[in-house]
Amino acid sequence: MKVNKYRTNTCGELTISDLNKKVILSGFVNTIRDHGGVMFLDLRDHAGITQVVVHDEEMLKGVSKETVIKVEGKVIRRDEETINSKLPTGEIEIMCKTLEILSPKAQTLPFEIDGINEVNEEVRLKYRYLDMRSKKISNNIKLRSDVLHYLRNKMYDLGFTEVQTPILTVSSPEGARDFVVPSRKFKGKFYALPQAPQIYKELLMVGGVDKYFQVAPCFRDEDSRKDRTLEFYQLDMEMSYVTEEDVLEVGEEIFYDVFTNFSNKEVSDRPFRRISYKEAMDSYGTDKPDLRNPLIIKDASEVLKETTFNPFKKSIIKVIVVDEIGTKPNSWFNEVVEYASSIGMPGIGYITLMEDGSLKGPIDKFLSDEERGSLIKEFNMKTNSVMFFIANKKLSHARKFAGLIRDELGRKLELIDNNKLELCIVKDFPMFELDEKTNKYEFCHNPFSLPHNGIKEYEKENLDDILAYQFDFVCNGNEMASGAIRNTDLDSLVKGFEIVGYTKEDVEKRFNSLFTAFKYGVPPHGGMAPGIDRILMLINDEPNLREVQAFPANASGADQMMGSPSTLDDEQLEELGIQIIKED
Repeated sequence: MKVNKYRTNTCGELTISDLNKKVILSGFVNTIRDHGGVMFLDLRDHAGITQVVVHDEEMLKGVSKETVIKVEGKVIRRDEETINSKLPTGEIEIMCKTLEILSPKAQTLPFEIDGINEVNEEVRLKYRYLDMRSKKISNNIKLRSDVLHYLRNKMYDLGFTEVQTPILTVSSPEGARDFVVPSRKFKGKFYALPQAPQIYKELLMVGGVDKYFQVAPCFRDEDSRKDRTLEFYQLDMEMSYVTEEDVLEVGEEIFYDVFTNFSNKEVSDRPFRRISYKEAMDSYGTDKPDLRNPLIIKDASEVLKETTFNPFKKSIIKVIVVDEIGTKPNSWFNEVVEYASSIGMPGIGYITLMEDGSLKGPIDKFLSDEERGSLIKEFNMKTNSVMFFIANKKLSHARKFAGLIRDELGRKLELIDNNKLELCIVKDFPMFELDEKTNKYEFCHNPFSLPHNGIKEYEKENLDDILAYQFDFVCNGNEMASGAIRNTDLDSLVKGFEIVGYTKEDVEKRFNSLFTAFKYGVPPHGGMAPGIDRILMLINDEPNLREVQAFPANASGADQMMGSPSTLDDEQLEELGIQIIKED
């Protein structure tokens, strides 16, 4: 049997049961401590930390923190007063016999490995290879590997076939900007990096692959934020001969099993709650509701339809009733008003139901007796209940602001149970939504989704009523996966794209492969794509997606470690047929 000359054990596995064992350990020097001529090293590798005792100072010449060394020695018991119960190896130490330096003496690091939480993110990402030596990032990388291993095995067990699809593909209108790659051979033409493997996964169904999956890299030229980066990974899947419910059941099994196996939090029971898009927007003000928050948005437009209060006239009026907070001080309510102002609301009204049955609050004087009674009865107000009013002329704005106020109230009142993973499925999305800036219709979700009743004939005024078999899995206010049953009717597909401004010729040109393939027979099919990075964020209780990726770009989309994006020299530009136009 071949013996590894660098180590017989890792730095995280030796215990009291290994006493007197002769071992070889290698790793980074985590700390060096001088105790009156006796030196103590903490040696660190991927598995943990082991303390090493060195009696000969000569051995440590050329050694500093983070220098890579190899030590040989014997496992001994620590003195009782030096036992470290926080470490698995805390009862033992290594009496060093020989020490070998495996790399030149490490220079002073730009930051302390154990103190990354206090280090600017830009600096951490520039030196990501040092950042990942920390326990936090090291554990995140290991967790990512374990989760991917589990998911792959899960998909194989469910009968899926793993297929890799191309990274260099063609540009397509899928809702975000493409990253494009110039072609050297075909000057003036460009490849595009896939926003998702949408076309390929459908072509696999045409090709007779019954159930496909891959851990797919996706690229979108969008502004980064804490839960979105320029490139990300999803568990992409597609299935033939399935209904929407078939796809939802597979998604439920995947999410439930991965969360229960890798998180200590309480996970929603299966089946997950199904919520229509309309209900989500009306009751929670968002299509990705956080169901840990018990507050519900109600509509008071009908109750106050005869109001004389100018801000409410001809407006959509949303209300949120919160019980037992009427005794909060004025400063508390002022903070809510300030928050409303910070998100662009002109103001927020509220009333409190007093013990004597009267109402008190800034807008009470604008209500009639009939309106007061109707509000108390219709929305089941109790003593010390407070009703918040959110009004706007546009339904979309009223919903949005009400959703944000609901979130803020949930936060201020500490209504959110952080020990829960509350999953739901939002379904029946509209096929189209009106862009209020351009006054043009856009796809609300996936353009290749199957409308409930087709789009054979349509009128401008009923576009909002066209629903589709498309859905999102949502957890704690995060969109975790999107999916749909696909539209295999070519005429219907063309009409859908015509509605958002494409001609039939545009569609057939952009999606030539799909349109040609469908003419030769296509099974009904559907699929979804859980986001790997967001799954890891929730398992780790990590609000920043960049913390669960090995080598992420920074918040601006730049990789300072590798120096990308970078410029090309004149020879490369000429070879690609590209001319740079400099701004004045």
